[in-house]
Amino acid sequence: MTYGSETWSLTMGLIRRLRVTQRAMERAMLGVSLRDRIRNVEIRRRTKVTDIAQRVAKLKWQWAGHIVRRKDGRWGPKVLEW
Repeated sequence: MTYGSETWSLTMGLIRRLRVTQRAMERAMLGVSLRDRIRNVEIRRRTKVTDIAQRVAKLKWQWAGHIVRRKDGRWGPKVLEW
């Protein structure tokens, strides 16, 4: 679900859609429907899955660090040092 997320422009709308999709997947994993009225916090506790927005933010920072450490003469690190 986060493939290529390092390069996404994260807007609040996109984060909201990612979270909705993640919650739907977690409910499917547990076999729980919305009619069961189980809170999202309880579902997250049962699945032990981290929040998608936190995961994407972490991946973006890791990717930025990778780009900065490059030494092959590409323009990425040069732009960041400018």
